[in-house]
Amino acid sequence: MQLITEAQVRATLTLDAAVQALRQAFLQQGQGLASVLARGRAAATLDGRALMVSAMGAVLPEVLGTKVYSTLNGQFQFVITLFCSKTGAPLATLEANELTRLRTAAATAVAAEALALPESKTLAIFGAGTQARAHAQALLPLRKFERVLVCARSGAGEFAAELAATHGLPAQAVDAQTAASQAEVIATCTRATEPLFDGAWVKPGSFVAAVGSSKPVARELDDALLARAALIAVEWKPAAEGEAGEFKRAAAGVIDPARVAELGALLAAPRPRGERDIVVYKSVGIGLEDVAIAHWIYRRLQGGAAA
Repeated sequence: MQLITEAQVRATLTLDAAVQALRQAFLQQGQGLASVLARGRAAATLDGRALMVSAMGAVLPEVLGTKVYSTLNGQFQFVITLFCSKTGAPLATLEANELTRLRTAAATAVAAEALALPESKTLAIFGAGTQARAHAQALLPLRKFERVLVCARSGAGEFAAELAATHGLPAQAVDAQTAASQAEVIATCTRATEPLFDGAWVKPGSFVAAVGSSKPVARELDDALLARAALIAVEWKPAAEGEAGEFKRAAAGVIDPARVAELGALLAAPRPRGERDIVVYKSVGIGLEDVAIAHWIYRRLQGGAAA
């Protein structure tokens, strides 16, 4: 069995490759060829240290695997183990911090590519941390954006200047109402526990990706936006319903199950999208994403050979 280090992952994995791997994996899920292992957690406090171990995974046509990670006082360390689906033999264990940084944004890119209007011109990003930067990198190539708006509690100006310098687009720090009301594509990448803006501000036709939290107590989007959404796309319904604060804390009747669809199903059988339809993508992160990208890295390091 091979050990793939963080340095090897950084040297091998690109965002484009992660998007490619996830597009295929979600399509396989939508075709009934993949299954997901739900996230499990165990937590304790020992000698003043807040400890948690979490595990999740998936079965794909060529590979199956688990992602296991520790949390110590809010800091994470990730490891993924892969097994061959033909023989059951272990293939590799990967250090997965860099993989995890890219996988959330890559999944959002798959959703945005399929669900955001082609003529979208303004991108708004809530947050200025690691995921905000990864999402800018993932989303900007997908449409002919003409400007970027950044809303964050701190660092918004610096992040906007960085985006302008890197991507050659006008970028500015703005307040929440400006970001929510002027963008056609919105990504919320924060640790907020309460909604970031009034959902009534979002204009018709927008695509909103909420990726900042996977805990039932936290939410970035309010009931007003969830009620307005013509479609709420999720990675896997059991995970969204069990882990997303947007689902757990929504008032009764706000989220009509008929308006909720898994991303894989939408890729396998696209739904018509009206030009004024608001589409929400709510991500909590599922093991399918980690296993699919880890498998791509493993194959690449094996020279492209099948598992």
